[in-house]
Amino acid sequence: MFASPVYVVTIILALLAIAEVLSLATKAWVPSLLIIIAGYLVLLWTGVLPPDLIPKSAFTSVGVVLVGAVIAHMGTLIPLRQIKTQYKAILIALSGIIVGAVLILVVLGPLLGYPTAVAGTGPVTGGLIAYLITAQKLTEAGFPSLVAVAAIVLGLQSLVGLPLANILLRKYATKLRDNGAFDAPVAHAAALASRGKLRADAPASVEQLLEAQPKRTFQLVPEKYQQPSTLLFLLFVAASLATWLDSLTGLNYGVWALLLGLLGRVLGIFPEKAMEKANAFGFGLIAVIVVIMASVSSVTFETVKATLGPAILILAVGAIGIMIGGWLASKLFRWDPLKGMPIALTALFGFPGDFMLCQEVSRSVGRNEHERKAIFDELVTPMLVAGFTTVTTASILVASVLVSTL
Repeated sequence: MFASPVYVVTIILALLAIAEVLSLATKAWVPSLLIIIAGYLVLLWTGVLPPDLIPKSAFTSVGVVLVGAVIAHMGTLIPLRQIKTQYKAILIALSGIIVGAVLILVVLGPLLGYPTAVAGTGPVTGGLIAYLITAQKLTEAGFPSLVAVAAIVLGLQSLVGLPLANILLRKYATKLRDNGAFDAPVAHAAALASRGKLRADAPASVEQLLEAQPKRTFQLVPEKYQQPSTLLFLLFVAASLATWLDSLTGLNYGVWALLLGLLGRVLGIFPEKAMEKANAFGFGLIAVIVVIMASVSSVTFETVKATLGPAILILAVGAIGIMIGGWLASKLFRWDPLKGMPIALTALFGFPGDFMLCQEVSRSVGRNEHERKAIFDELVTPMLVAGFTTVTTASILVASVLVSTL
């Protein structure tokens, strides 16, 4: 019935549209990505959609091709003056996944068995790539039945991480807003910081208000030639280079794409918000979400029933450990834990969930366009950097090390 590509695309977009409407209606208390994943799983389990429909669709193939370009675009979003501060976000994210992994192994290893704990730890600390490494090594080590544990953890991890991060980010944004951090007069923000109500070294938004971002004079492509085809070509060159560097170094192409996008922005190769200027970011983000949907297509209802207990325990203990690690590191670096813990929780959803959360929180907490932009700028850089740190790099190392101990 749904074999025609137009039917597949219509079903996918209907699910995305419903998720967006519900997210707006609930003022982002229910994140749209959570609705998309949960709704898709329900459609699979009830037989409305066959499990191979989206994975085999042309839309998924388009999404796979677009991922690198979208990630390179994300690099052009990062405010250049904030880069020097993001080592703290990286260390907070790493602290979260380390504490989370240790807590799972120590608490659940004796209860569920060490192989089962390892099967769930890799996906908890990252995303699809960590899952693939874990699944392959489990099969090679003689534990094929435990692949289901890793699969269900991968499929449900965002359902745990997204609501937790959403609540914490909303509280953080509301706190800053109510303390006057986003008030239009710069002098007022400076006064708040001087009275100790806001630390100038913690919320980067104060620095943004006090220091105007310099305008880059050199651009490889002059403004009048920054047409959609030209910008998309440059983004796909970055994606191609990232893919080549992945094969050359073994470091995931997502990390290279982000770095190339950022470097291109610094050197004037890309304009700020390159894919948005090409009028292609909305479609690109949808295509990436389709790839995520395809990645959970193998999670059947029977799999959930068989592994639900261990998966819930692993997710719960892992999330608690990640938040503990994020809280401890936030205190160490004098960041607000309401900001640090969501940064650590990006391990449970990564990109594009981190970006979508920043969008949803900013538009729901901000009372006007000025506040919405200020909140988004405050959240997006550390969330993106942390998400790529955990999902594309650190989780791969954690998964590789742990499965080698089986």
